Amino acid sequence: MASKKTRERKYVLAEELEQHFDNYSKLFMVTVDNVGSNQLHEIRKNLRGRALIYCGKNTQMRRVIRKLEEAGRPELEQVRAKCKLNVALVFTNEDLATIKDLIEENKMPAAAKAGALAQVDVIIEKGVTSLEPSMTSFLQALNIGTKITKGSIEIINDVHLLHKGVRVDPSQAALLQKLEMQPFSYGLVVLYVYDNGSLFEPSVLEITDEQIMASFQCGLRNVAAVSLAIGQPTLVSVPYSILLAFRNLLSMAAVTEHTFPGAAKVKEYLADPSAFVFESGPATGGGGAPAAAAAAAVVEEEEEEEEEMAAGGGLFGEEGDDY
Repeated sequence: MASKKTRERKYVLAEELEQHFDNYSKLFMVTVDNVGSNQLHEIRKNLRGRALIYCGKNTQMRRVIRKLEEAGRPELEQVRAKCKLNVALVFTNEDLATIKDLIEENKMPAAAKAGALAQVDVIIEKGVTSLEPSMTSFLQALNIGTKITKGSIEIINDVHLLHKGVRVDPSQAALLQKLEMQPFSYGLVVLYVYDNGSLFEPSVLEITDEQIMASFQCGLRNVAAVSLAIGQPTLVSVPYSILLAFRNLLSMAAVTEHTFPGAAKVKEYLADPSAFVFESGPATGGGGAPAAAAAAAVVEEEEEEEEEMAAGGGLFGEEGDDY
Protein backbone atom coordinates (compact mmCIF):
# COMPACT_ATOMS: atom_id res chain seq x y z
CA MET A 1 0.00 0.00 0.00
CA ALA A 2 1.37 3.40 -0.99
CA SER A 3 2.36 5.70 1.85
CA LYS A 4 0.82 9.11 2.41
CA LYS A 5 3.97 10.82 1.16
CA THR A 6 3.91 8.80 -2.05
CA ARG A 7 0.26 9.64 -2.69
CA GLU A 8 0.93 13.33 -2.14
CA ARG A 9 3.85 13.16 -4.56
CA LYS A 10 1.55 11.64 -7.21
CA TYR A 11 -0.93 14.48 -6.79
CA VAL A 12 1.85 17.06 -7.15
CA LEU A 13 3.15 15.43 -10.34
CA ALA A 14 -0.38 15.27 -11.76
CA GLU A 15 -0.91 18.98 -11.10
CA GLU A 16 2.45 19.78 -12.71
CA LEU A 17 1.49 17.82 -15.83
CA GLU A 18 -1.78 19.73 -16.12
CA GLN A 19 0.12 23.01 -15.84
CA HIS A 20 2.56 21.94 -18.54
CA PHE A 21 -0.29 21.30 -20.96
CA ASP A 22 -1.64 24.78 -20.14
CA ASN A 23 1.73 26.55 -20.48
CA TYR A 24 3.03 24.77 -23.60
CA SER A 25 1.41 24.22 -26.98
CA LYS A 26 4.04 21.84 -28.37
CA LEU A 27 5.62 18.65 -27.12
CA PHE A 28 7.74 15.68 -28.16
CA MET A 29 7.03 12.09 -27.19
CA VAL A 30 10.43 10.46 -26.67
CA THR A 31 11.63 7.04 -25.64
CA VAL A 32 14.05 6.86 -22.73
CA ASP A 33 15.30 3.31 -23.23
CA ASN A 34 18.88 2.78 -22.02
CA VAL A 35 19.10 6.38 -20.75
CA GLY A 36 20.43 6.61 -17.20
CA SER A 37 19.56 9.21 -14.61
CA ASN A 38 22.91 11.01 -14.96
CA GLN A 39 22.53 11.30 -18.73
CA LEU A 40 18.94 12.50 -18.33
CA HIS A 41 20.15 15.14 -15.87
CA GLU A 42 22.69 16.40 -18.44
CA ILE A 43 20.00 16.56 -21.11
CA ARG A 44 17.78 18.59 -18.78
CA LYS A 45 20.65 21.04 -18.23
CA ASN A 46 21.20 21.48 -21.97
CA LEU A 47 17.49 22.11 -22.57
CA ARG A 48 16.99 24.38 -19.57
CA GLY A 49 15.08 27.53 -20.48
CA ARG A 50 14.03 26.14 -23.86
CA ALA A 51 12.25 22.86 -23.12
CA LEU A 52 11.07 20.81 -20.14
CA ILE A 53 11.26 17.03 -19.74
CA TYR A 54 8.47 15.29 -17.84
CA CYS A 55 8.92 11.64 -16.82
CA GLY A 56 6.11 9.74 -15.17
CA LYS A 57 4.15 6.52 -15.19
CA ASN A 58 2.04 5.93 -18.26
CA THR A 59 -1.08 5.21 -16.17
CA GLN A 60 -0.77 8.53 -14.40
CA MET A 61 -0.11 10.49 -17.60
CA ARG A 62 -3.10 8.87 -19.30
CA ARG A 63 -5.32 9.66 -16.30
CA VAL A 64 -4.31 13.34 -16.35
CA ILE A 65 -4.71 13.62 -20.13
CA ARG A 66 -8.16 11.97 -19.96
CA LYS A 67 -9.16 14.54 -17.36
CA LEU A 68 -8.05 17.35 -19.71
CA GLU A 69 -10.03 15.76 -22.56
CA GLU A 70 -13.19 15.81 -20.47
CA ALA A 71 -12.47 19.43 -19.57
CA GLY A 72 -12.68 20.50 -23.21
CA ARG A 73 -9.47 19.41 -24.93
CA PRO A 74 -10.46 16.35 -26.99
CA GLU A 75 -7.43 16.78 -29.30
CA LEU A 76 -5.23 15.32 -26.55
CA GLU A 77 -6.75 11.90 -27.09
CA GLN A 78 -4.13 11.12 -29.74
CA VAL A 79 -1.37 11.91 -27.22
CA ARG A 80 -2.96 9.67 -24.59
CA ALA A 81 -3.17 6.80 -27.09
CA LYS A 82 0.62 6.96 -27.63
CA CYS A 83 1.53 6.83 -23.93
CA LYS A 84 2.88 3.30 -24.09
CA LEU A 85 6.12 1.60 -23.14
CA ASN A 86 9.00 3.70 -21.77
CA VAL A 87 8.15 7.22 -22.94
CA ALA A 88 8.57 10.75 -21.62
CA LEU A 89 7.15 14.13 -22.68
CA VAL A 90 9.31 17.09 -23.69
CA PHE A 91 7.32 20.37 -23.59
CA THR A 92 8.40 23.48 -25.48
CA ASN A 93 7.12 26.67 -27.13
CA GLU A 94 10.13 27.18 -29.39
CA ASP A 95 10.92 26.02 -32.91
CA LEU A 96 10.32 22.27 -33.07
CA ALA A 97 13.10 21.47 -35.53
CA THR A 98 15.69 23.26 -33.38
CA ILE A 99 14.60 21.55 -30.16
CA LYS A 100 14.53 18.17 -31.91
CA ASP A 101 18.18 18.61 -32.91
CA LEU A 102 19.09 19.54 -29.33
CA ILE A 103 17.33 16.46 -28.00
CA GLU A 104 18.98 14.04 -30.39
CA GLU A 105 22.51 15.43 -30.14
CA ASN A 106 22.71 14.57 -26.43
CA LYS A 107 23.94 10.99 -26.74
CA MET A 108 26.49 9.02 -24.79
CA PRO A 109 28.60 6.04 -25.97
CA ALA A 110 27.60 2.71 -24.49
CA ALA A 111 28.83 -0.87 -24.53
CA ALA A 112 26.94 -3.57 -26.39
CA LYS A 113 24.71 -5.50 -24.01
CA ALA A 114 23.64 -9.10 -24.53
CA GLY A 115 20.10 -9.27 -25.92
CA ALA A 116 20.08 -5.69 -27.23
CA LEU A 117 19.51 -4.91 -30.90
CA ALA A 118 22.63 -3.69 -32.67
CA GLN A 119 22.28 -0.03 -33.65
CA VAL A 120 25.03 -0.21 -36.28
CA ASP A 121 27.24 -2.74 -38.01
CA VAL A 122 30.34 -3.44 -35.91
CA ILE A 123 33.53 -4.50 -37.68
CA ILE A 124 36.67 -5.43 -35.76
CA GLU A 125 39.66 -4.49 -37.87
CA LYS A 126 42.57 -6.86 -38.24
CA GLY A 127 45.69 -6.19 -36.22
CA VAL A 128 47.33 -6.68 -32.85
CA THR A 129 44.97 -6.46 -29.87
CA SER A 130 45.49 -6.05 -26.15
CA LEU A 131 44.19 -9.57 -25.46
CA GLU A 132 46.44 -12.12 -23.81
CA PRO A 133 47.28 -15.45 -25.53
CA SER A 134 44.97 -17.27 -23.10
CA MET A 135 42.00 -15.74 -24.99
CA THR A 136 42.80 -17.65 -28.18
CA SER A 137 40.25 -20.40 -27.54
CA PHE A 138 37.57 -17.78 -26.82
CA LEU A 139 38.18 -16.12 -30.21
CA GLN A 140 38.27 -19.46 -32.00
CA ALA A 141 34.80 -20.23 -30.62
CA LEU A 142 33.62 -17.12 -32.44
CA ASN A 143 35.31 -18.29 -35.67
CA ILE A 144 37.85 -15.48 -35.54
CA GLY A 145 41.25 -16.32 -37.01
CA THR A 146 44.16 -15.28 -34.77
CA LYS A 147 47.87 -15.70 -34.20
CA ILE A 148 50.28 -14.79 -31.43
CA THR A 149 52.47 -11.76 -32.12
CA LYS A 150 54.95 -10.55 -29.47
CA GLY A 151 52.95 -11.99 -26.59
CA SER A 152 49.57 -10.60 -27.81
CA ILE A 153 46.77 -11.91 -29.96
CA GLU A 154 46.64 -10.60 -33.51
CA ILE A 155 43.43 -10.85 -35.52
CA ILE A 156 44.29 -11.97 -39.04
CA ASN A 157 41.30 -10.61 -40.97
CA ASP A 158 38.59 -8.00 -40.48
CA VAL A 159 35.64 -9.50 -38.62
CA HIS A 160 32.05 -8.34 -39.18
CA LEU A 161 30.96 -9.06 -35.61
CA LEU A 162 27.54 -7.37 -35.38
CA HIS A 163 24.89 -6.62 -37.98
CA LYS A 164 22.48 -3.72 -37.58
CA GLY A 165 19.10 -4.83 -36.22
CA VAL A 166 20.35 -8.24 -35.03
CA ARG A 167 20.45 -9.08 -31.32
CA VAL A 168 23.80 -9.20 -29.57
CA ASP A 169 24.65 -12.57 -28.05
CA PRO A 170 26.63 -12.88 -24.77
CA SER A 171 29.87 -13.96 -26.49
CA GLN A 172 29.87 -10.94 -28.79
CA ALA A 173 29.12 -8.59 -25.91
CA ALA A 174 31.94 -10.14 -23.84
CA LEU A 175 34.43 -9.78 -26.71
CA LEU A 176 33.61 -6.11 -27.25
CA GLN A 177 33.94 -5.51 -23.53
CA LYS A 178 37.36 -7.15 -23.44
CA LEU A 179 38.42 -5.03 -26.44
CA GLU A 180 37.08 -1.96 -24.59
CA MET A 181 34.86 -1.04 -27.50
CA GLN A 182 31.66 1.00 -27.05
CA PRO A 183 30.04 0.84 -30.48
CA PHE A 184 26.58 2.06 -29.50
CA SER A 185 25.26 5.41 -28.30
CA TYR A 186 22.02 6.05 -26.44
CA GLY A 187 19.89 9.11 -25.84
CA LEU A 188 16.34 10.37 -26.13
CA VAL A 189 14.72 9.28 -29.40
CA VAL A 190 11.79 11.32 -30.72
CA LEU A 191 8.80 9.12 -31.54
CA TYR A 192 6.04 11.66 -32.18
CA VAL A 193 5.59 15.43 -32.33
CA TYR A 194 2.50 17.28 -31.09
CA ASP A 195 1.81 20.84 -32.23
CA ASN A 196 -1.43 22.68 -31.44
CA GLY A 197 -3.72 19.69 -31.84
CA SER A 198 -1.78 17.80 -34.53
CA LEU A 199 0.29 14.67 -33.90
CA PHE A 200 2.78 13.64 -36.59
CA GLU A 201 6.04 11.79 -37.26
CA PRO A 202 9.34 13.61 -36.55
CA SER A 203 10.41 13.17 -40.19
CA VAL A 204 7.95 15.96 -41.08
CA LEU A 205 10.28 18.45 -39.36
CA GLU A 206 13.03 17.60 -41.86
CA ILE A 207 11.00 19.04 -44.76
CA THR A 208 12.53 22.34 -45.88
CA ASP A 209 10.80 25.42 -47.31
CA GLU A 210 12.56 24.79 -50.63
CA GLN A 211 11.04 21.30 -50.84
CA ILE A 212 7.57 22.65 -50.10
CA MET A 213 7.91 25.35 -52.77
CA ALA A 214 9.26 22.86 -55.32
CA SER A 215 6.33 20.50 -54.69
CA PHE A 216 3.84 23.38 -54.93
CA GLN A 217 5.35 24.63 -58.20
CA CYS A 218 5.26 21.10 -59.64
CA GLY A 219 1.56 20.92 -58.80
CA LEU A 220 0.94 24.27 -60.49
CA ARG A 221 2.68 23.10 -63.65
CA ASN A 222 0.60 19.92 -63.73
CA VAL A 223 -2.65 21.86 -63.28
CA ALA A 224 -1.64 24.29 -66.04
CA ALA A 225 -0.79 21.43 -68.41
CA VAL A 226 -4.14 19.69 -67.81
CA SER A 227 -6.03 22.98 -68.21
CA LEU A 228 -4.36 23.69 -71.55
CA ALA A 229 -4.95 20.14 -72.76
CA ILE A 230 -8.70 20.15 -72.06
CA GLY A 231 -9.24 23.80 -72.99
CA GLN A 232 -10.48 24.81 -69.54
CA PRO A 233 -8.99 28.17 -68.42
CA THR A 234 -7.75 28.35 -64.82
CA LEU A 235 -5.82 30.89 -62.81
CA VAL A 236 -2.51 29.11 -63.42
CA SER A 237 -3.10 28.42 -67.13
CA VAL A 238 -4.10 31.95 -68.19
CA PRO A 239 -0.49 33.26 -68.42
CA TYR A 240 0.45 30.32 -70.66
CA SER A 241 -2.66 30.86 -72.79
CA ILE A 242 -1.70 34.51 -73.29
CA LEU A 243 1.85 33.54 -74.27
CA LEU A 244 0.59 30.94 -76.75
CA ALA A 245 -1.85 33.45 -78.23
CA PHE A 246 0.91 36.03 -78.59
CA ARG A 247 3.10 33.45 -80.31
CA ASN A 248 0.37 32.70 -82.82
CA LEU A 249 -0.27 36.39 -83.49
CA LEU A 250 3.44 36.93 -83.96
CA SER A 251 3.57 34.04 -86.42
CA MET A 252 0.70 35.48 -88.47
CA ALA A 253 2.24 38.94 -88.47
CA ALA A 254 5.51 37.50 -89.73
CA VAL A 255 3.92 35.91 -92.83
CA THR A 256 1.33 38.59 -93.61
CA GLU A 257 1.20 42.36 -94.01
CA HIS A 258 -0.71 42.74 -90.79
CA THR A 259 1.25 44.17 -87.86
CA PHE A 260 0.83 45.35 -84.28
CA PRO A 261 3.20 47.07 -81.79
CA GLY A 262 4.52 43.81 -80.35
CA ALA A 263 5.51 42.53 -83.79
CA ALA A 264 7.24 45.68 -85.04
CA LYS A 265 10.73 44.59 -84.01
CA VAL A 266 10.35 41.16 -85.59
CA LYS A 267 9.08 42.60 -88.89
CA GLU A 268 11.97 45.05 -89.00
CA TYR A 269 14.38 42.16 -88.50
CA LEU A 270 12.74 40.10 -91.24
CA ALA A 271 12.73 43.07 -93.63
CA ASP A 272 16.44 43.85 -93.19
CA PRO A 273 18.44 41.21 -91.25
CA SER A 274 21.76 42.89 -92.12
CA ALA A 275 20.83 45.86 -89.93
CA PHE A 276 21.01 43.63 -86.86
CA VAL A 277 24.22 41.73 -87.69
CA PHE A 278 26.61 43.87 -85.66
CA GLU A 279 24.43 44.56 -82.63
CA SER A 280 26.05 41.77 -80.62
CA GLY A 281 29.57 43.20 -81.01
CA PRO A 282 32.04 44.96 -83.34
CA ALA A 283 33.15 43.25 -86.52
CA THR A 284 36.64 41.82 -86.70
CA GLY A 285 38.78 41.67 -89.86
CA GLY A 286 36.77 40.29 -92.72
CA GLY A 287 34.15 38.58 -90.57
CA GLY A 288 31.16 40.60 -91.84
CA ALA A 289 30.20 38.35 -94.73
CA PRO A 290 30.21 35.07 -92.75
CA ALA A 291 28.24 36.73 -89.96
CA ALA A 292 25.64 38.04 -92.40
CA ALA A 293 25.33 34.58 -93.97
CA ALA A 294 24.85 33.00 -90.55
CA ALA A 295 22.21 35.59 -89.63
CA ALA A 296 20.36 34.96 -92.88
CA ALA A 297 20.37 31.22 -92.18
CA VAL A 298 18.94 31.83 -88.70
CA VAL A 299 16.21 34.07 -90.10
CA GLU A 300 15.30 31.45 -92.69
CA GLU A 301 14.99 28.77 -90.00
CA GLU A 302 12.84 31.07 -87.88
CA GLU A 303 10.54 31.79 -90.81
CA GLU A 304 10.08 28.08 -91.48
CA GLU A 305 9.31 27.41 -87.83
CA GLU A 306 6.81 30.27 -87.68
CA GLU A 307 5.06 28.99 -90.80
CA GLU A 308 4.73 25.55 -89.22
CA MET A 309 3.28 27.03 -86.04
CA ALA A 310 0.83 29.16 -88.01
CA ALA A 311 -0.31 26.12 -89.97
CA GLY A 312 -0.82 24.15 -86.72
CA GLY A 313 -3.24 26.69 -85.29
CA GLY A 314 -1.59 26.85 -81.84
CA LEU A 315 -3.87 27.98 -79.07
CA PHE A 316 -6.77 28.85 -81.34
CA GLY A 317 -7.04 25.29 -82.76
CA GLU A 318 -8.34 24.25 -86.16
CA GLU A 319 -10.62 26.40 -88.24
CA GLY A 320 -14.14 26.13 -86.98
CA ASP A 321 -13.24 25.28 -83.37
CA ASP A 322 -15.47 26.98 -80.83
CA TYR A 323 -13.20 28.75 -78.30
